[in-house]
Amino acid sequence: MSDVQKVQVGAVQLAYRVWGEEEAPPAVLLHCLGEDGEDWRGVVGRLAGTHRVFALDQRGHGRSDWPGDYGVAQWRDDVIGFLQALGLERVALIGHSLGALAALLVAAERPELVSQLVLEEVPPPLPADPPQEVPEPPRGPQPFDWQAKVAVVADRNAPDPVWWEALGKITAPTLVIGGGETSHIPQGHLGELAERIPDARLVTVEGAGHLVHEERPGEFLAAVNSFLAPRP
Repeated sequence: MSDVQKVQVGAVQLAYRVWGEEEAPPAVLLHCLGEDGEDWRGVVGRLAGTHRVFALDQRGHGRSDWPGDYGVAQWRDDVIGFLQALGLERVALIGHSLGALAALLVAAERPELVSQLVLEEVPPPLPADPPQEVPEPPRGPQPFDWQAKVAVVADRNAPDPVWWEALGKITAPTLVIGGGETSHIPQGHLGELAERIPDARLVTVEGAGHLVHEERPGEFLAAVNSFLAPRP
């Protein structure tokens, strides 16, 4: 695996890994809650064949800082700051779950930064029904700050209404990937979300559940590589 590097973004240091040729177009990978950049290890090899791939540890995860202050808006702003700190322009932004929600908000807030958008099993920014509850923290050390889980539950239960309305501001071609009926994400919501983004399509990998890139890496890569390939 690539060595971990760090960059200062605002008040936090963010860790990341990088693969691929320097002159290749950039792609930034954003992991789900509780994981870190290593979570992409099963698919990064193929992606790095065509892109300069950056896998970020989001704040409160892995080797990035754990400041105790979290929320989807903070994760969004961290990504924007990360792109600016590294001088990355017009990136393919690929996110899973929480990372996909952060990616979605980046693409809506700063559309000029995102050339293509891949949203794997993104939780739509609609109030959770029924509301989620914060479970008891597991015993022993965790690979992420449990306060991040608390923040995610709060944002899932009462997301900023602006986030749903902002979907129409996304200009990047967008691929929404669903894992089918075995996922806990309502697949109908993914369809609604894809319809609200101006240039989006939905691909369902039936039976993959929430962890599409882990459970069905071949199908995930086939969809993503086809989508990222230069359009004629």
